[in-house]
Amino acid sequence: MIYEMRVYHAVPGKLPAVLSRFQNHALRIWDRFGIRQVGFWTTVVGESSNDLTYLLAWESLDERERKWNGFMTDPEWDRIRAESQKDGPLLTGITNQLLEPTAFSALK
Repeated sequence: MIYEMRVYHAVPGKLPAVLSRFQNHALRIWDRFGIRQVGFWTTVVGESSNDLTYLLAWESLDERERKWNGFMTDPEWDRIRAESQKDGPLLTGITNQLLEPTAFSALK
């Protein structure tokens, strides 16, 4: 199993819109593509309270490439993303890492 950690750095004041876009739209589309989320977190103490961190679980890099590319080119997602940004961008950037569990990790 490979885990993908993504951190979305929201424009100040836009984190609620980012959360809404996931809760009300993206997760439903992910279900269509078989994208599995491990969890979502907001930052209580850390560099920025404007960050949303989440983990995705992938069987392989090939699965990730196929499903993520499908999601990113999905016409419904394109429309939702554009609508959610009509008053300006929601993010200042995204940090992304692909992680492999160690032999002693609780998540395998």
